[in-house]
Amino acid sequence: MSNPWLALRSGADPSERIGQVGRAHERFVTGETGDPVPDQVRGVVADSWRRSAGALVDPDATAPIDLSDDELDSYRAGHPLAAVLPVFRDLLGGIADDGEHIMAVCDAHGRMLWVEGHPRVLRRAEAMNFVAGARWDERHAGTNAPGVALAVDHSVQIFATEHFSRLVQPWTCAAAPIHDPLTGRLLGAIDVTGGDHLANPHSLALVRATARAAEAHLAGLARAAGARPGAALTALGRDEAVLTVDGRPVRLGRRHSELVVLLACHPEGRSGDQLGLDLYRDAMLNPVTVRAELSRLRRILGPALLDSRPYRLLVGLDADFTAVTRLLDQGRVAEALDAYRGPLLPGSDAPGVVRLRRLLDGQLRAGVLATRDPALLSAWTRAPWGGDDLEMWEALATLLPPGSPRRPLTLDRVRHLRGEYGLAARPGTATGRPGSPVGRHPRAT
Repeated sequence: MSNPWLALRSGADPSERIGQVGRAHERFVTGETGDPVPDQVRGVVADSWRRSAGALVDPDATAPIDLSDDELDSYRAGHPLAAVLPVFRDLLGGIADDGEHIMAVCDAHGRMLWVEGHPRVLRRAEAMNFVAGARWDERHAGTNAPGVALAVDHSVQIFATEHFSRLVQPWTCAAAPIHDPLTGRLLGAIDVTGGDHLANPHSLALVRATARAAEAHLAGLARAAGARPGAALTALGRDEAVLTVDGRPVRLGRRHSELVVLLACHPEGRSGDQLGLDLYRDAMLNPVTVRAELSRLRRILGPALLDSRPYRLLVGLDADFTAVTRLLDQGRVAEALDAYRGPLLPGSDAPGVVRLRRLLDGQLRAGVLATRDPALLSAWTRAPWGGDDLEMWEALATLLPPGSPRRPLTLDRVRHLRGEYGLAARPGTATGRPGSPVGRHPRAT
């Protein structure tokens, strides 16, 4: 079985592959065939094309510049990957310079931190904004190796016409994600970009090995500094949370997932009675039930992680849902939506979790709606949790320009949802007239 993360199978003709995929790309972006994408296109690439199209990425646009000058210098100086820049330069810098490649390092949001390599290649890359400070995640730049590596959390090659942007199609790149060795949190990605000759197993193995070396270096720095173990909690879009401590993931059961989420939101600690009210609707619940659950959780996590009287976590916790809230507080709505993987413990009916879930969803939804950014609204409506959100569909319909290929589909979805909810057709929205009023999502009233 061939490796799905490699761009070319052994013995494949690169020129033939470029033409084959290039024709499929043209049909896809012009809407000649719609979906599905032809079988000749790798699954990881086809999925990325769909995500890029859903984010309304222009296949002829360049990646936007997000940070520059002093702001860029300050941001990357404080980034965790700054500590491993010597490792990147040692393992990839010389190869990039001698082989006429580019070495690039980006953060977890696809923001380029460092782009280095052969001067002539760097000048060519500037024409497509492959520079420090530019955003190369899928939502801003379409399919590319760093963007896909961040989206799927796996090392990957992207070859020539597999890129979503036509400006990037003369290039080939390989990238691998990098994680915090203590918490497992995604920190960014390391990338090598150059010509078609990079479409071989060696470039993918090289970036993967470099990412592992960077993580080992970060772990050594943490040990030398005597850092206490941190922890990362993943609870968005899943019924059972995963708690990662010192690089070791622990999958929690449903009730324990609820307990850890509640404790994460109350670092000062909670009493057994308070947790009982957060977990159960019955205010007369026997407190022994809660203590028994907490005792079992303590056996799983160990006394070094969970304290009692009051019950609280003894490690700094980097939770995915609190990261979304933090980004919203900073006005970084696009990054908050990137970080949002779905509702918080969607299967939970614990009152405390339900309150947290509704609060987070409401804050994010309001933030996306307030941006009036068609790409963000489109991303919301294409997600499982936003597919039936009439208000967001109507807002998107008012913002899409008349020539947008998504406009007819959006207007049709608005008509369908209004009929499904038993609402009269709104003439302005139904015809797509710009400036028509935004409706209310029936479930939000």
